[in-house]
Amino acid sequence: MCGVVYGLTSGFGLPYMIDQVFPKIFPTDPSAPTLPSWEIFWYVAWFPAVFLVRGVSSYANSYLINYCGMRVLEKIRLDVFKKLQSLPISFFNQNKTGDLLSRVMGDTGQLQTAVLSVSNDLIKQPVTFIGAISALCVMAVQREGMAFVLLCLLVIPICVFPIRRVGELLMSKALGMQQQVGGLTAILSENLSGPTEIRAFNLKNREVSRFQNAADQFFTARMKVIKYAHLLTPLIEIITASGISIAIFQAAKTSIHLDAVVPVIVALYMSYEPIKKLGTIHNKVKEGLASLTRLDHILVAEETVRNAPNPQEITTPKGNIKFDRVSYSYPSIDPKTPSPPALSEISFTAEAGEIIALVGPSGAGKSTLAGLIPRFHDPSSGSISIDGIDLRQMDLHSLREVVALVPQKPFLFDASVRENIELGNSSFTECSIGDALDYANATEFVSLMKNQKDEILGERGSRLSGGQLQRLALARAFYRNSPILVLDEATSALDTENEEKIHNAMARLTKGKTTFLIAHRFSSIRLADRILVLDKGKIIADGPHSQIYASCELYRNLYDNQTD
Repeated sequence: MCGVVYGLTSGFGLPYMIDQVFPKIFPTDPSAPTLPSWEIFWYVAWFPAVFLVRGVSSYANSYLINYCGMRVLEKIRLDVFKKLQSLPISFFNQNKTGDLLSRVMGDTGQLQTAVLSVSNDLIKQPVTFIGAISALCVMAVQREGMAFVLLCLLVIPICVFPIRRVGELLMSKALGMQQQVGGLTAILSENLSGPTEIRAFNLKNREVSRFQNAADQFFTARMKVIKYAHLLTPLIEIITASGISIAIFQAAKTSIHLDAVVPVIVALYMSYEPIKKLGTIHNKVKEGLASLTRLDHILVAEETVRNAPNPQEITTPKGNIKFDRVSYSYPSIDPKTPSPPALSEISFTAEAGEIIALVGPSGAGKSTLAGLIPRFHDPSSGSISIDGIDLRQMDLHSLREVVALVPQKPFLFDASVRENIELGNSSFTECSIGDALDYANATEFVSLMKNQKDEILGERGSRLSGGQLQRLALARAFYRNSPILVLDEATSALDTENEEKIHNAMARLTKGKTTFLIAHRFSSIRLADRILVLDKGKIIADGPHSQIYASCELYRNLYDNQTD
């Protein structure tokens, strides 16, 4: 509504004042009587009144549309972020972190800029155009010999052709620019994630060169966008200026007085100005569509791991786990070349409270198998069940609360010790934070911190050593107290003394819980009741240490290489 008022006062009000009000204040006939002061006052008062209405409506229009635009765009950004929380782990393995960051922040920001810049003129410019055309038609009809200026409006359809062509080119260039931004952000993100390696291997010059090349490519892409974004305005100005020149030429040939021509020329100019601004709007829309296309990559990504229509809650799980002919292949980047299976025809049963060690060379499928239990990914074929219920029929939140995970490279948030451990809270939690720290042999180093349990750990726990980081991750698992444990070599970063203490704590933690222990260091398999040996995605041996040491050559070689 505010845009309509602004457009009408701009497109119709101002030409009307010049055409109707000014001749009464400044009569062309010298013999005409002078108007009384009070009448001149009321005529003059129309001028600030029109601009007052125009200013208030312009402000209200800009504020309200910006408010709505910001709300919509923040909703899109939140939807994209929510979608990222639901996508499978394989999606993040296929997409660079920096590129995803660029899509969530950069592309939504670009889309937001486009929407806000467009929204201000999206209503008032068309209305201004309609108002100016209306005023022009009225004046051309009322004034004898002025109807010819309406022919000058024929240049308006001509403007459509450059607007469409430039818009198409701009969209493709804007999409390329946003892709370059994603690549640049990916390089920066990767660089900031590995400062130690960069300095250790003297990679400074390499990293600067990579960033410089990406920055140069972005610069080139950005300049292409600027070229086409600013090309449209002068093209439209040339076309519309030609129309105004034709009007002046025709007016001069018909010997029409200047005071009759000026209002018509003003109205003609005001009818052309919105065309130029609508062309700019079209360009901004195309830039926004390029960003929206990149956001669609996330929004339309398939959620391969999702809740069943009527999921089953897990209230009192026993912990019996069955793998039935389970195979899994990671998604291929090239659809024409499928990935080789990471797991093939895996079948076994883990009884409640049983501790199973997963052993095998790197790439054998140990972490992939463990990742299927909390449904980080679903089997390509076969099924996994807990207490006889297929994982795909279970409530996803409830399932993941049943499973406690300690990865080989644990992640801690930039929060306090207390907050990081409390993140593991579940319906099975029984011990206090202090007890969890004691069980993980972490109380001693936490007590030496300035703020102890309230000490902020830094991004990814950067203020901790590798062993301290792993012990706090173990403390979180102790605190969670889930009936199913997945321990991806939870002692790999500990020294011999602390490793022995952690083994004792782990023996207490795993008591009565179904545990999958991914063993990279064979000292930890002494906790296991049973060992599964994997090779090339298949189980090649299953049994206690003494049995498979005698029967499985691969296991025997792996074990002897570490114990010699």
